Amino acid sequence: MTPEADAPRPDGRAARWAGQRERRRREFVDAALRAIAEHGPEVSTEQIADEAGVARTRVYKHFDDAADLQRAIAHRATDLITAELAPLWDPSGTPMQMITVAVGAHTGWLAEHGNLYRFLTRHAYAGRRDGGDAVTDVKTVIAQQLTLLIEHYLETFELDVRISEPLAFGLVGLVDTSAARWLDNPRGIDLPELAGLLVHWIWRILDDALRAGGIELDPHAPLLVPGG
Repeated sequence: MTPEADAPRPDGRAARWAGQRERRRREFVDAALRAIAEHGPEVSTEQIADEAGVARTRVYKHFDDAADLQRAIAHRATDLITAELAPLWDPSGTPMQMITVAVGAHTGWLAEHGNLYRFLTRHAYAGRRDGGDAVTDVKTVIAQQLTLLIEHYLETFELDVRISEPLAFGLVGLVDTSAARWLDNPRGIDLPELAGLLVHWIWRILDDALRAGGIELDPHAPLLVPGG
């Protein structure tokens, strides 16, 4: 007999079960996102099961435990956030327009999905085997992308590109921390006002970094780079 004839045949039933389990896991995560939006960050497994239309015990036929369910929710949330912010990495227009779009996307998502954000900050850390959390993952992805963007412009203007990473991470931290705190304690500031303040502060930081290298830009004029 040939080696191929001796090889075990793929178990079609196992493959179908794996596919069905994955589909059901996605459905439960979808139900969890709806339940979090309705009941808040302290949502219970019972409430998630109710949203999915099943008994609580059915949930754990597809997840190892609560931590496994939390990890799945965190992974889905990370994918949703990064997908929504993806258009920011093809910027155009004036510096002020680019900043406004970026801040609006971030604060808008946070305001619309406040309960999910709170859920991630309160629960996802405990559900991660690697000790990380989904919120930090997302902020890191955004900051890394922003680093490349800032580095490109600094290099084009022949400025010190070493500041790109700390500048990018600092700006992301400013927006995320300010918006997250605003969710819990707005102090009479509405979302458009918060976004406007953040846009102003970000431009001031970027303008100071550029002026230190001898570059002065009009924030309301199309961004023209040397040789562009």
